[in-house]
Amino acid sequence: MRDYCIRTATPDDLDSARAVMLDTVYRDFGTGYVPRWHGDIIDLRDAYLAPARHTLLVVADERDGAVVATAALDSRGPAHPPNPRHLAERYPSGETAQLRRVYVRPEHRRRGLARRLVGELLDFAAADGGYRAVYLHTDPAVPGAEAFWRSMGKVVWDERAERGRGDRTVHFEIPAIK
Repeated sequence: MRDYCIRTATPDDLDSARAVMLDTVYRDFGTGYVPRWHGDIIDLRDAYLAPARHTLLVVADERDGAVVATAALDSRGPAHPPNPRHLAERYPSGETAQLRRVYVRPEHRRRGLARRLVGELLDFAAADGGYRAVYLHTDPAVPGAEAFWRSMGKVVWDERAERGRGDRTVHFEIPAIK
């Protein structure tokens, strides 16, 4: 069994973390880099390291130090548009810890890394003291994503159920703020 180290990202980790994220959006999402959706990936420092209430975690494989997984949290709720008004009102920026970029390289999956990362993010949100909810959205077409998030939280809106939207995003709340 491999040993892994979960830690808060440093500036030295950003290129490796970005590579994990970009590989994921190209391979798993099939969208490639889309600036309006993935702009934070390019500027990880300003998105997650600089703001006090944000964080970026990485998982390093202790055998070679390679970053094999990422997870981030920021204080931005879902924007309206493109999300429906009811989500933006339920999860306002500043009061909402949004989980983002929980990505694990395929060869390191099924080892509990994503669950451990989410636990660390939830601890970070609780320690902050200013968050009242934890929110995320996922693409259920990504293998394992929907089942994983359903095991962690509750669906608050499934876009597939709304006729005419054509979207496939599922929105979740994770019940963890203590």
